[in-house]
Amino acid sequence: MDLSVIIVSYNTRELLRGCLDSVFASLGSGLEYEVIVVDNASADGSAGMIRDDFPRVRLLSNSKNRGFAASNNQAIRESSGWYVILLNPDTVVRHGALERMTRVLEERSGTGVVGPKLLFPDGSLQHSAFTFPTLAMVFLDFFPLQDRLLNGPVNGRYRRDLYGRREPFPIDHPLGAALMVRREVIDEVGLLDERFFMYCEEIDWCMRIKKAGWQIVCCPQAEVVHFVGQSTRQFRDDMYVELHRSRYQLYGKHYGDGFRRVARWLVFLGVSWQGLRARWAALRGQMDRGALESRLRAYREVRALSP
Repeated sequence: MDLSVIIVSYNTRELLRGCLDSVFASLGSGLEYEVIVVDNASADGSAGMIRDDFPRVRLLSNSKNRGFAASNNQAIRESSGWYVILLNPDTVVRHGALERMTRVLEERSGTGVVGPKLLFPDGSLQHSAFTFPTLAMVFLDFFPLQDRLLNGPVNGRYRRDLYGRREPFPIDHPLGAALMVRREVIDEVGLLDERFFMYCEEIDWCMRIKKAGWQIVCCPQAEVVHFVGQSTRQFRDDMYVELHRSRYQLYGKHYGDGFRRVARWLVFLGVSWQGLRARWAALRGQMDRGALESRLRAYREVRALSP
């Protein structure tokens, strides 16, 4: 088996349908492949849709939401491809993208992971390659000084002109929406860390992969449309807390005490500032009371994560 396509879904039935249609149209007969979908107890009929409309898909149905890392691991253990791609259900794979990504791994023996160029639905560029987190990135997450900084290397983004090249370029990690890894790498460094329920699991994985000596690249000739956060936005404030819980998990695993202390201080200041902004928005009638209380609860929980 050349390629295993793994998709973890939670209440994204129609987006999942579009994703699966694009996967089958993209691959054609160029590769021997399998498609595995892990459904995390969706209530929107996703599992039934797969059974009825996509008989070639191998469906793994969970009785509860196991989270992104655990669900992907569940499918990886069941897969048999030389290469494995983790693909979000809110993506549409453009023709030839998966074959181009597998070709990168075939032709570059020292490359362990490849990501595509991501696009927004309107066709504009979506940053899909990032450097590993820095304190500057933590700061800019709360205090976005200007657009140039947000979309530049200070905030972990690679130059936009790199995405226009024909050749892959080296990166620290791709966005987890579309990440292809060779089986040899998984056997060497292990599966995703299931302590990450949602967010940062791909960063942790790529850190471990790089430490093992493998290269990671972005292939700009492989294009994937990403609709961004369609599963996580169902519980926006809860996912905000989960994001910071995962970040602290990442910092504790890969960074020193000094980094962690400054990061926690920046987060504390940042959520306090955002709480003030939320209250001001409510006073101006831009946010209703229920939304305000939910947002403030999330900020309190994030502050409580910081010792």
